[in-house]
Amino acid sequence: MSKQFNILIIDNKGSRIKKANISMRSVAFFTLLFLLAATAIAFGSFHYYMLKKTARTKPQLLSQLALQKTQIQRQRIQIQAFADKINKLKTKLVSLNDFEKKIRIMANLEHKANQLSILAAGGSMPDDLDSNMPLNQNHGRLIRKMHEQIKQVNQSVSSQKTNLGSLLDSLNDKRNLLAATPSLRPTTGWVSSNFGYRISPFTGQKEFHRGLDIATKKGTPVIAPADGIISYAGKKWLMGNMLKINHDYGMTTRYGHLSKLLKRKGEKVKRGELVALVGNTGRSTGPHLHYEVRLNGVPVNPAKYILN
Repeated sequence: MSKQFNILIIDNKGSRIKKANISMRSVAFFTLLFLLAATAIAFGSFHYYMLKKTARTKPQLLSQLALQKTQIQRQRIQIQAFADKINKLKTKLVSLNDFEKKIRIMANLEHKANQLSILAAGGSMPDDLDSNMPLNQNHGRLIRKMHEQIKQVNQSVSSQKTNLGSLLDSLNDKRNLLAATPSLRPTTGWVSSNFGYRISPFTGQKEFHRGLDIATKKGTPVIAPADGIISYAGKKWLMGNMLKINHDYGMTTRYGHLSKLLKRKGEKVKRGELVALVGNTGRSTGPHLHYEVRLNGVPVNPAKYILN
């Protein structure tokens, strides 16, 4: 049986007015209502506090979001600009590759493309990046393509560096060979005796003439037909006063019957530099220059090398 509580209701004069009975079940019910009401009030107060706090911090959050949005937009613009630079770099690499091919053709040099290059064996650069791609939709796609093409461009740059280094070495060899080739006429005058077999003006017998005889007046300047070093300067029996120049690559030139030597052994000379004067020394029939070109010690026709 449920317990009950007696409640006396007393007025302000102290007189008892009424007596009421309340059961234990009713007390529990009202207690629960009180707890629910208190919880609702607490929750409402907390929600109000949070709303108030959010209201105070909202302007700061909006400011931070605006700043982040600006930074993201700036980064996207930078990415698009970088994509444009990659496209321009690829264009320059293609132009450089074409230029290298032309130089190799002009210099008669074999083209050996590095197989790592995307330009090797007739290959071509990948399509240009679309720098106008809407980054808010395809940001990751453009970034991946950029990474792929940067890797390919790096391979091409490495290959191009190797090829250009090889080309430079080859051109230096060609330049040095050209500089060492006796291509200038050593003096003015006319050829009185060519290279090859002839009848000797001294014996009347057939003999092999190892150079060119260029007839001219005594004292006419003699120039070096190519870069080199004087390896002999002095008297040489039938050649009279003689000068010899080593030009590298097995090339040497000899000058006979000189009236005056203007260079000494060991001196370096440049193409076109004055080295001696025409004379009539040694066994000679008149003022002239005996001019020889030898390749690895073997006499060759000087006329094949003279360009002027």
